Parts: sequence; C-alpha cells; structure tokens
Amino acid sequence: MAITAAQVKELRDKTGAGMMDAKKALSETDGDMDAAVDWLRTKGLAKAAKKSGRTAAEGLVAVQVKDGTGVAVEVNAETDFVAKNAEFQEMVGKIAETALEVETVDELTAADLGGKTVADTITDKIATIGENMSLRRMAKIEGGTVVSYVHNAVTPGMGKIGVLVALKGDEAFGKQVAMHIAAASPAALNEQELDPAIVDKERQVQIEIARESGKPENVIEKMIEGRMKKFLSEVTLMGQDFVVNPDLTVGAAAEEAGAEIQGFVRLEVGEGIEVEKEDFAAEVAKAAQG
Repeated sequence: MAITAAQVKELRDKTGAGMMDAKKALSETDGDMDAAVDWLRTKGLAKAAKKSGRTAAEGLVAVQVKDGTGVAVEVNAETDFVAKNAEFQEMVGKIAETALEVETVDELTAADLGGKTVADTITDKIATIGENMSLRRMAKIEGGTVVSYVHNAVTPGMGKIGVLVALKGDEAFGKQVAMHIAAASPAALNEQELDPAIVDKERQVQIEIARESGKPENVIEKMIEGRMKKFLSEVTLMGQDFVVNPDLTVGAAAEEAGAEIQGFVRLEVGEGIEVEKEDFAAEVAKAAQG
C-alpha cells in the first residue's frame, strides 16, 4: 500500500526514528502503525517507543467520593476554553455526583439531573455554549478507604487527570499513591491484573529484539526473562518505583506503611483519542481561500 508523508511523520513523532527507517517500517507492516512501532523496536531503531494515547480531545475529568465509593467521569468538549467555562464545570460536577448512584455510562446518560436526563442536559449545554460535548466514560471503585486526587485542578475535584485509590490503611499514604498514579500512569495494579495481551505482545517484541542480536537460544531465554521482569515492574503499580521514595517500590512502600492497596482508577482527558490537526500555515491558507 502507498505510505503517506503524514503516516511517516506520525511514526517519527511516536518513536524518534529517522524518516527512511519510519517509511521502511510502515512499508514492512502494510501501514499498520502499532506494528510499525514494534518493527522499529525489534530493529533497535525506535529511540523512544512513545504511547499512542495522545491527549487530543479537551474537557474535564471530575471525581467524587462518598461512603467508601469513588467515581470519575470524563466529559469532553472541543476546546480548552470551554473546559474553563464555569457553566461547563458546574454541569460536569453535577454529572459526577449523579454517577455515584449508577453503575455504567449508559445508566448515567439516562439518569435524572434536575428534571432532565444527563443526555438532555448535555444537549442543552451544547446549544447554550455553542460547542459539541459528550459524556465519554466513567469508572467506579469501592474500598475500605477511597481517596481522590486531581492533577492541576481547574476547580475543586476537576481537572485534566483524575485518580481514585481504594485501600485499607492511612488516607495520607493513599493520597501519595494517587499522586504517584497521576504521574506514572500504571497499566494495572499488579501482574495478575495486567491484560495478558499486553504481556504477550511485549514478550514477542523482546523475543525478536533478542534474536536480532544473534545470541544462542539459551542466552536469549535469560535475556527475555530479565527484560520481561523489568517491563512488568515498569507498568504495574506495585512494581513501580515510588515517586515519593524511589528507593522503594510502591508495593514495598505500602507494606512499610501497613497499607493494602485494593485498586485504582486513573482517567486523563482525551486519552486514546486522536484528532487530525492541520498545521497552522495550512489552516490560515485554507481560511484565506474562503
């Protein structure tokens, strides 16, 4: 298939690879972006295999905690300007409060909010503010203690990243863990809760990298074992170095604090959504043409 300059640029932005290497990777993988990233990694050509979850959509994440239950909701808008709008913030806050009483996004969409459904409330706000909006997702968690943290809050309980941590133990320690999660973005609590597909994909990448080295199979097996151990420590909360004290893993810090981390939620605005953007010069030229 024909590889476009836009595809090459996107792959270069994600990996730091050279232009020709990026183009070859896309050609070898029939334009599959994720496969091309893996291809570059196996060849040692990806300087930094950046995650593809660019934050392209705007809006807010709001968190609410009540009686051992925490909920986080994401409501999207087209621009950051709307996220700073007091009307929008008030609506998002009320939606989050309502989310404490339901279990799914579908239930939340249909739930009553001051005499109207949440869906109708959002529709009315679209008409008032003049910008498209959507309730994208919600996540709920329960535990002995649930603590919340919002990174760079624009107003109490709302911002670009919202975290909830359920634990048995000290609330102050839970707050530190929530801040760690906001910064480190773990994929799962521990190895047991990590998606097996993620583990299998990484193992295959590491096998190919090791085989490229030309080393004997018995050496390769040991290389894979060590690299997978390192990978799991980097993507699981309990295995990550604790940002508050990097000499300890989060798991070790929890043990030292006499706490048991039961689970967590982390939502970031626009996570996983990609929006096509024109460069500024092209945008101006297009506007000038009418």
